[in-house]
Amino acid sequence: LGLLTARCSSGPPPPVETPLLGSMKAVVSVKELMQNLLDPMSDNIFEAVATDVTAKGIVETAPKTDADWAKVRMGAIALAEGVNLLEIPRPFAPPGDLNNSAGPDAPELSPAAIQAKVDGNRALWNSHVEELRAVAVEAMEVVTRKDVGALLDVGDKLDKACENCHLEYWYPGDKKALERAARNAALERRTAAGAQGK
Repeated sequence: LGLLTARCSSGPPPPVETPLLGSMKAVVSVKELMQNLLDPMSDNIFEAVATDVTAKGIVETAPKTDADWAKVRMGAIALAEGVNLLEIPRPFAPPGDLNNSAGPDAPELSPAAIQAKVDGNRALWNSHVEELRAVAVEAMEVVTRKDVGALLDVGDKLDKACENCHLEYWYPGDKKALERAARNAALERRTAAGAQGK
């Protein structure tokens, strides 16, 4: 009787753990993932708001219909979830593709050099992934509010998040040029301010 009571009062049996169907495995390289999924889906956000000057005048583009906003949301969701795929170990380029990394002043890093940078500071790589995810989530919230002005701001943030990562890992040579340009611009501002003070 004591054994039966103990069994009845012990509560429900522990859940049975089901085996995983398999670990996630990369199918394509980072470069292919960017070219075929993340970059095209980001265009749903980038191209949603625009101002074009044409021979016929200024043409404004902005989401107006539910279908327009649904397209932006599709891009935002694809980015927010798709960046998870960047955390799965995978090659940075397809076999035989060395990027534009030949020569002493090559504009791009080789896949091996990118991998070495990521391996040397995985936290930095993850921070770029998280920055992109945060912007994508913000884009989803903007779609919920249907706020065109905020969508324009999100497009700028998305551009910056992408460029920050690319300047770090894909073409860091351009980073030096941008830093030089920023220093020169700051020097010009200081010079102009000094000239006005005289």
